[in-house]
Amino acid sequence: MDIRRIVKTLGTIVLCAFAAFCSGAMAASHREAPQIANDPAADNTDFYMFRSWTNPSNVVFILNVIPVQEPSGGPNYFNFGDDVLYRINVDTNADGREDLVYEIRFKTEIRGPLAALELPLGYVALPPITALDGTGSEGLMLRQRYTVTQVRNGVSVDLGTQTMYAVPSNAGPLTMPNYEALAAQGVFALANGGKVFAGQRDESFYIDLGGAFDTLNLRRTPPVLTASEDANDAVNPFGVDTLSGFNVSSIAIEVPIASVTGNPNAVIGAYASTERQKVRVLVPKDTIRHTPGAGDGGVARRAGGANQAGPFTQVSRMGNPLVNELVIGLDQKDRWNTTDPADEAQFAGFYLDSRLATAINLRFGTNIPTTNRVDLVNALLKYPSQPQSGTCTANDCAELLRLDLAVPPTAPASQKRLGVLAGDNAGWPNGRRPNDDVTDIALRVVAGILIGTPEGNLRLGDGVNFNAGAPGTNVTANGIYTVFPYLPTPHDGRNRRHVDCGEPLANPCN
Repeated sequence: MDIRRIVKTLGTIVLCAFAAFCSGAMAASHREAPQIANDPAADNTDFYMFRSWTNPSNVVFILNVIPVQEPSGGPNYFNFGDDVLYRINVDTNADGREDLVYEIRFKTEIRGPLAALELPLGYVALPPITALDGTGSEGLMLRQRYTVTQVRNGVSVDLGTQTMYAVPSNAGPLTMPNYEALAAQGVFALANGGKVFAGQRDESFYIDLGGAFDTLNLRRTPPVLTASEDANDAVNPFGVDTLSGFNVSSIAIEVPIASVTGNPNAVIGAYASTERQKVRVLVPKDTIRHTPGAGDGGVARRAGGANQAGPFTQVSRMGNPLVNELVIGLDQKDRWNTTDPADEAQFAGFYLDSRLATAINLRFGTNIPTTNRVDLVNALLKYPSQPQSGTCTANDCAELLRLDLAVPPTAPASQKRLGVLAGDNAGWPNGRRPNDDVTDIALRVVAGILIGTPEGNLRLGDGVNFNAGAPGTNVTANGIYTVFPYLPTPHDGRNRRHVDCGEPLANPCN
């Protein structure tokens, strides 16, 4: 193992994360831009990429959408968008552009023997829902089917081996008495030797959002952890995990590395994106239903709602966490979402001048470098094989999450939330796992840990070290869900609870 290569790769991506904090707030791209905040079904919240620790010859990609789901938010709960094209885009040759794409499309249906009753609920315990199809699925009146298509060199291949169904939202124990068993039925084999899951999961990203967005009003001043606190990945020393008890909608794909690249030691890059068709026409509620014909241009009409037409266009993207939310200026966030990561050079100025460093200095009296942060440009936008010049030329600046496939995965019991900063080279910024503490890593990189500033040696953090209250089995003491799809069972609507300050697993309110 070439440790210099690992450090260079990880350092690049760690700086990525920190750059994302530059706008003075902290979160992993949940509602990160004005327009996408109004479109949760297409809002990329988190993107994960890592080598599987259950099968190290595989690589895992996880795309999350629909942020901050209140588990009891019925009666319609949370569904993927039929009119959204979900994409996982992979760069295999370090030119910043995708060479391999997985496209996921959904189709919603109202079905089953109970549909004729026109009940006001999508899920009912008549009888309880114990299956996604066939006997036991009668109460699953609203159901989503989906397809996974691989696109490489302009050739599209349907990877499905059977009809695939999304796992519904976890309404509660009467309606879905064994949700984990139901979710297990939602893992489907792919034709390339991989597998896929689509459905609701626990929101694994952990952060003290309330303190962060109150102008860095974290619950310790300055927000520095002790050595023992920093080493404990199963206790939240002073922060409140704002996202505890919330759910998210996930698409997880695990495939053989050999199906992605012929080089098992390559450094690959990837990002998640969502697309919508360019034309959306609202249909009056009294429009008569009819079958589309030649005069319709192939566009289906319906009674009320909207018609979608035209080519797909990108409306949201995410590689490294925090970038659009905290690096890109407010007036450019929507444009950034529609721009290809390979064209990131036009936004380089946001990386060079660290707004977060400025905010930390003003708030806590530190002296972190704020301008000419060439290190952040190199970290966020370049492969380690490219010139580390801090400038962008043709094909050498792209905002991607990068993964060194030569680094072996770390077993859950040995994983460290601080990744490479704690000697765990399989963690962010070398790819990203659900339990990686991108908040604390980013803070320390922006403070200068990779360029030798005194502030870089501070144990800066928000005081939240793990995903508190992750439900279900297969969960370690520090909240890691150990098996595919690698995100814990979602909280159910009836018994949901959020771990607030002053409660078990949290800290005193202060």
